[in-house]
Amino acid sequence: MRALTEWLQKTTGIPADLYGNLLTSLAYILVLWLLRRLILNGVWRRTEDSRTRYQWQKISNYVTFVIASLLIGRIWLKEFQSVATFLGLVSAGLAFAMKDPLVNVAGWFFILWRRPFDVGDRIQIGGHAGDVIDLRVFQFTVMEIGNWVQADQSTGRIVHIPNGRVFIEPQINYSKGWFDYIWNELPVLVTFESNWQKAKVILQQIATAHSAHLTPYAERKLEESSREFIIISPQLDATVYTSVQDSGILLTVRHLCEPRHRRDSSQEIWESILEEFAACQDIDFAYPTTRYYNNIHEGKQGSDTA
Repeated sequence: MRALTEWLQKTTGIPADLYGNLLTSLAYILVLWLLRRLILNGVWRRTEDSRTRYQWQKISNYVTFVIASLLIGRIWLKEFQSVATFLGLVSAGLAFAMKDPLVNVAGWFFILWRRPFDVGDRIQIGGHAGDVIDLRVFQFTVMEIGNWVQADQSTGRIVHIPNGRVFIEPQINYSKGWFDYIWNELPVLVTFESNWQKAKVILQQIATAHSAHLTPYAERKLEESSREFIIISPQLDATVYTSVQDSGILLTVRHLCEPRHRRDSSQEIWESILEEFAACQDIDFAYPTTRYYNNIHEGKQGSDTA
């Protein structure tokens, strides 16, 4: 390498030490890049889990960057004290000029440390909800759900959210925490003339048939979470609530479902309801109607005046 750097110095007039530092830096980068590729190839061969692959890829990126920075820094800077002195002089200016980026970096450390969510979790932060698909130093990315699409299904858009938002916005995690399920409610409105008691029994049977298999898992999850949180045990079994609306009797079906299958479970339950109600002559769905009243023919006796 010395012969090469001396030849370059004679050819270009640039000091040989500069070329030596440059070639050494490139060698370090090449070796680190090859080591990272070998590690990732080994991980890819051992597992097909996308989350594990993603985590190894991210961790290897950060570790490689830190090691490369330290090695190259020692090559180009004779003393680390000069770096510390330089950073001390400009730290005040950087803190003011780069407030938002520094907050985002702090948010990134907070996410890695406290883990309010991980890649793959379904979350809501502020007005945005979606599945976390990427986490970087300054921002994380979610595949958006909801908005104009009903029942928490994907819109096809991705939303980049600054990491600093975790300090000012509440984070709602659908996938991780003290509970792995959500409650879904389906309002079923029947007419006042319908046999609403019979309708309520039918709805209870349908809801139980579609959600009873989740109850044992939910109970175990509640028992595990009660070791860390003070939890008032909720009603886990499917139930139907009764109320009165302007157009009829409202029977609200409340049941457990998995966060990513809310629309599927709603569809299955609604199809069962439609099939069962179609076979019942004494149950009808209610909807807003307009009725015209003729006092001459319908009014009380003695009030049949024009």
